[in-house]
Amino acid sequence: MRIKHTYRYSVPISVNAIESITHAALLCCRSLATDGLLSPFIRNESPVSTRKMLLDIALSALALVVACWILFEPILRAGRTFWGAARLIFDSNTVDLKARYGEWAVVTGSTDGIGKAYAKELAVRGMSLVLISRNFDRLENTRKEILATNPNVEVKVIVADFSKGKDIYEKISIQLQDLPVAILVNNVGKQYEYPMYLGEVPETELWDIINVNVGATTLMTRMLIGAMEKRGRGAIVNVSSGSELQPLPLMTVYAATKIYVKSFSEALRAEYSRSGITVQHLVPFFINTKMNAFSAKLQVSSVMVPDATTYARNAVATLGKLDSSTGYWAHGIQQFFTVIPPVWVRTKIGQLINQTFREDYFKGKTVS
Repeated sequence: MRIKHTYRYSVPISVNAIESITHAALLCCRSLATDGLLSPFIRNESPVSTRKMLLDIALSALALVVACWILFEPILRAGRTFWGAARLIFDSNTVDLKARYGEWAVVTGSTDGIGKAYAKELAVRGMSLVLISRNFDRLENTRKEILATNPNVEVKVIVADFSKGKDIYEKISIQLQDLPVAILVNNVGKQYEYPMYLGEVPETELWDIINVNVGATTLMTRMLIGAMEKRGRGAIVNVSSGSELQPLPLMTVYAATKIYVKSFSEALRAEYSRSGITVQHLVPFFINTKMNAFSAKLQVSSVMVPDATTYARNAVATLGKLDSSTGYWAHGIQQFFTVIPPVWVRTKIGQLINQTFREDYFKGKTVS
C-alpha cells in the first residue's frame, strides 16, 4: 500500500533557472498580447496606444514578480537552512528508528570515519546491523566494538570491495536475502589521495571512484528498495558531500559523483514518494576523517570540522525528520553561505581552496 510522503526540503532555484523562467514568461506575455487572451482588446483596429499600454502592463507585472522572487528566494532559502539547523540544535525529540522502519540496518564503508560512527549510533538506538567493507579484520574489530557497548543487538559482517564493480553484488544479495533490511546507509566513498589535475589521476583510481561512489549507491539501493516497498516502510540514507554544490576543480571526478548522488536521491524520493520509504540525502562538509588526510588543517577537530562521532550523532538524529540535510548544524550554516554566490564564483573559490590543500599535501610530503 502506498502512503503519502511529505516533502520537507526543496532545492534552491538557480540564477540560470530564474533567467530561463523570465525569458519564457516574456515570450508568453508577448504571445498573449498578440495572439492569445488579450487579443480581443488589442486587435489591429484598437488604438496603438492601447495595445502598447496593455503590453507594458503585462511586462511590468512580470518584471515585478521576477524581481520579488529574486529578492525573497534567498530569504526563503535562508529560512529553510536555519530552520534545519535550529531543529538539529533545539529539537530534542528523537525518532524511534526501529519502530518506524524495522530492525535491521545495512551500512556500507563501515570500518572507518562516518560509516563506522553512524553504525555505532544506530546500534545505540537498538538497530541490528550488517556491516559491509573490504577488510575482514577491521570489520570484525568494528563488530566487537559495537557489541561490547550494545550487547542486545546483532551484528553481521560482509566482506566486499565495491571498487571491483558489478561482480560483487550477487554475493551481497545472497547474504542479505533473508534479512528484512529496514535502513540502508550508502556511505562508502572514495576520493582522490590529494587534489589533482585530471591528467594526474591514475585511470584505475578514476574507475574506483566511479564504481564506489556511483555504482555502490545505485546498485545497493536497487537491491533492497523492492522489499522495502512491499513492506510499506524503510529508509535509504545517501551520503553525499558539500562538493556537490558546484563543479570542483582538482577534485573534478569526485565532485561529479556527488552531484550524481544528489540527483539520484531527489529523483528516487519522487519515484517512491507514496511507498512509505524515506530517502534522505546527507551533505556533510569537512569532517576529521582519514579521507581528508591530505591536509593537516582538516585533521584537527573543531566546531566547523567535527570528528566522525560528533557528526554521526547529529546526522542520525535527522533521519525521519529531514529529507535533505547537512546532518550537522554548523555545516548547515556553511551551506547557506556557500550557495549565496553564483556557481562560477563558488567554482573559483573551490579551486583556490583545493590549490591550498594541494600545496599542504606536498609540503607534508617534503617534511616527511
